[in-house]
Amino acid sequence: MFAQVVRAAEVAGSVGAGAFGAAGAAAAGAARITGPHFTPTARSVIFLYMDGGPSQMDTFDPKPALAKWNGQPFPESMEPTQFNNNGATLSSPWEFARHGECGLEVSTLFPHVARCADDLCVVRSMTSKFNEHTNANYFLHTGAGIVGRPSMGAWVSYGLGDARNDLPNFVVINGGLIPPGGRELLGNGFLPSAYQSSLFRPQGEGMPNVHGALDAERQRKVLDFSGKLDEAFAARAGRPDALEGAIHNAELAFAMQSSVPDLMALDGETKEVRELYGLDAEYEPTRIFARECLLARRMVERGVQFIELLCPQTGGNDRWDQHSNLKNGHEENARAVDQPIAALLMDLKRRGLLEQTLVVWGGEFGRTPFAQGTDGRDHNPHGFTVWLAGGGIKGGMTYGSTDEFGYKVAEHPVEIHDLHATMLHCLGFDHRLLTMRFGGRDMRLTDVHGRVMREWLA
Repeated sequence: MFAQVVRAAEVAGSVGAGAFGAAGAAAAGAARITGPHFTPTARSVIFLYMDGGPSQMDTFDPKPALAKWNGQPFPESMEPTQFNNNGATLSSPWEFARHGECGLEVSTLFPHVARCADDLCVVRSMTSKFNEHTNANYFLHTGAGIVGRPSMGAWVSYGLGDARNDLPNFVVINGGLIPPGGRELLGNGFLPSAYQSSLFRPQGEGMPNVHGALDAERQRKVLDFSGKLDEAFAARAGRPDALEGAIHNAELAFAMQSSVPDLMALDGETKEVRELYGLDAEYEPTRIFARECLLARRMVERGVQFIELLCPQTGGNDRWDQHSNLKNGHEENARAVDQPIAALLMDLKRRGLLEQTLVVWGGEFGRTPFAQGTDGRDHNPHGFTVWLAGGGIKGGMTYGSTDEFGYKVAEHPVEIHDLHATMLHCLGFDHRLLTMRFGGRDMRLTDVHGRVMREWLA
């Protein structure tokens, strides 16, 4: 029985450096942050990560000029692209329409999300420093384009501390696609290993080896005994982070044997909720992402602080990364996530949870307005779209703009560091003060950059 707890403890710290990770051990003895610097507007974050880079001019940033120039040589200068197989100007295959009282323009790819237009802050002027998936993913998740830095979820967990003791504070729900860059994107880096993410599956038992205890009293006695031995050794060894993380994970895993089965029991949800999210949809990727979104809502209700949702596999498509077959690929990806995302927003709102939950949607970069080959789009970090909702964010607005082709930012450029600074602000943190001493300097998610985008705030 104790072996079951040990295996579960390994799963509880399954992402990043691991319970005995060297990167986490480098931060041994670090002081805990005591909580927010000021009153937050959000208590939790749900990051809807659109792996691969959705096309801005095909989703939330309409560009009529593309139709005028469709099939003709692109009239502006081109930056180097990932594959440099640049073709003619490519118009969007989808129509746009205005939605909500705000009149937000959304393409027909997202008919369900369009119903939530008045809750969205659509940022059309996001930029990245990287044009390749792995480095861009590190940059989006950790604020640096290299491996080894803490993920933003780890920073949030580090700042807020333990919200509860029976579920992880930083959860990643794996719909089937781990992004380029691997699990290090989702780890604790040099932060103490207690702040790494835990990887959940949207189906089945949620986590391997975590299920209801057959003899909880016996397990508690065994864990208490092993804990005393670990504590005694930790005291003699100077409390190394590796051992501290192992103790934390063992306790968390024991608690999760009761909390995770209850969390994963979606059968108790009403028929109306199941239909709202699409749990019984015909398209399997929709069913998978529906479970992810519903689990995210249930986690928010239980006080989990940072939840990232990863995309499901859709047929033969490589994420949102449509270098060819743009129409079919983007339609399948949108079909998988559109209904569940809208359901999540509506469900959070009607339960009074959206105002305290920051929802962020986006990928690591956007796509080019000219074709790769004849029917795809290459990577574009020069101007793309993300959106935010809830958690102190002003809904029913757009911010910034790209040029007439959707290629480069024309007005109010925003950096990833600015996005991170604003997310931390909503959680009650001055991003300049949320630091960890490492390698001889005070490190932070935003490095020496970042500004709070007060124009987005309610």
